[in-house]
Amino acid sequence: MKSFLLVRLLPLLTLLMALSEVAIAQTGGPAPGPTDVPLDGGASLLLAGGVAYGIKHLRNRRKKG
Repeated sequence: MKSFLLVRLLPLLTLLMALSEVAIAQTGGPAPGPTDVPLDGGASLLLAGGVAYGIKHLRNRRKKG
């Protein structure tokens, strides 16, 4: 009986207690406003690329003229 308790029941109870923590639902947080725009890495890279292209274009113009 003691080996059954240690080998089968104790790990099962430990696993069930650990999984019950995962199953608790979390709130999604406050809803974003209607005019909020998510500026993430893609928009930042696009902006940085446009600035770099503009600087290159201005430097090439100065070399020619």
